[in-house]
Amino acid sequence: MNEYIKSDLYRCYGKTGFRTFIRGMLEDPGFNYMFWLRMCQAGGTRKMFALPIHKWKRTFGKINIGYKCKIGYGLYIGHGGPCVVSDSAVIGDNCNLSQFVTIGANEGKAADIGNNVYIGPGVCVVEHVTVGSNVTIGAGSVVVKDIPDNTTAAGNPAHVVSYKQPGRYIKNQWLEKRNINGQ
Repeated sequence: MNEYIKSDLYRCYGKTGFRTFIRGMLEDPGFNYMFWLRMCQAGGTRKMFALPIHKWKRTFGKINIGYKCKIGYGLYIGHGGPCVVSDSAVIGDNCNLSQFVTIGANEGKAADIGNNVYIGPGVCVVEHVTVGSNVTIGAGSVVVKDIPDNTTAAGNPAHVVSYKQPGRYIKNQWLEKRNINGQ
């Protein structure tokens, strides 16, 4: 199984077995969407079969993430979306997207999001901003300026409100050592 798919499965359920994979495909729309997205990004014959399904899901589903979007290991989509992510966004490892999240741009490139980032419900990340690693963005925030590492931000426009326990909502992190050792 593709390491990216394993990492997404681990973020959702804390394990990567075949039964867990079947459960994720049947019960979790966020994981199901990410599976087809990862297949599109894999290329080759897998892309040929996965691309029509992925485009159908984008058209009729609640989640809209373009297959050209760069996403690290272990993306978790909470509550099955809905969320919209621009093709030009970059999302790091172990990130959470809650329901009603939008990451986009009116002109040019969308956001660069670091590792271990929790994006709360109803958050809009607008234009080319940088969200650092180990960041928590509170519900309903509108991010229009860069957010530094190891912070919690909230508000409209979002600003740093705390340096205590950033990234505390990131559970079942896909660690590089797990990836290397196959655990």
